[in-house]
Amino acid sequence: TKMRIFLPWLISLFLVISCSKDNTPKGNFVAKIDNILITKEDVYSEINSLPDYAKEFFEGENGKIRFVDELVKKELLYMEAKKRGLDKDKDLQRKIEEFKKITLINKLLENEVGKNLTPSENDMKTFYEKNKDEFTINNQVRLSHIIVKNEIEAEKIFERLKRGEEFSKVALEVSLDKASARSGGDIGSFKKGELAPDIESVVFPLKKGEISIPIKLKDGIHIFKVTDSKGTVIEYEKVKNLIAQKIIAEKQKESFDKLIDNLKNNKKIEINKEEISRLSFSKDTNQK
Repeated sequence: TKMRIFLPWLISLFLVISCSKDNTPKGNFVAKIDNILITKEDVYSEINSLPDYAKEFFEGENGKIRFVDELVKKELLYMEAKKRGLDKDKDLQRKIEEFKKITLINKLLENEVGKNLTPSENDMKTFYEKNKDEFTINNQVRLSHIIVKNEIEAEKIFERLKRGEEFSKVALEVSLDKASARSGGDIGSFKKGELAPDIESVVFPLKKGEISIPIKLKDGIHIFKVTDSKGTVIEYEKVKNLIAQKIIAEKQKESFDKLIDNLKNNKKIEINKEEISRLSFSKDTNQK
């Protein structure tokens, strides 16, 4: 049932309730386990931390009683775990410390990177006008290609192209299609429906100047480049939300990079490359 699915999540160690000792109550208690009080403040804190769909499980008087009962169960389990000394476990302490670290980092980023991000209408329209290529659906592309024998060779060529080597020069050097290689790999223009589906599905989403991943076809492994394209620009209103996401992502990256640069400039950081070279992430390695 929904309740059984929900309960394991509710009693997660990361949501351990902060209950009051009997001699230092935070408010009127709703449940008491020995000298541990569960107060109204505890209940409100816990219920407010749940997503809306989870709160629905505890609506009404019976729901409130069930919720308090779940907090009692959780506290009982927590007390038993401490009684058995599980809180002294080094691996658990490391995980708790790591969770604390990640939580603090997220809070820092929320404060420093996550504020004042909503772009204005003018910002979004300016972005749209400057980047219409991003919002164009191609209906015709001009292609160049390189053909090689096998996947290993294709990967090597693909890496060279990603590093910025000129497509036409690489085509002339290595392509098995010598006729097209003499013209930089150019094979002409194609409209939608004129290419095999497995080629069309790869090349038509590409923007002008972009290179495809290697594609295995009957005559070898092909790498395509879109050297020109024609298409229809999607209306602004249809991509408005996408543009907002892109601008927010750019702002977040700028803020994050600025924060990291400032932090680095205020700390003395030393990278021990010699020690790094001795690291091994092999499963069989005893890491110490």
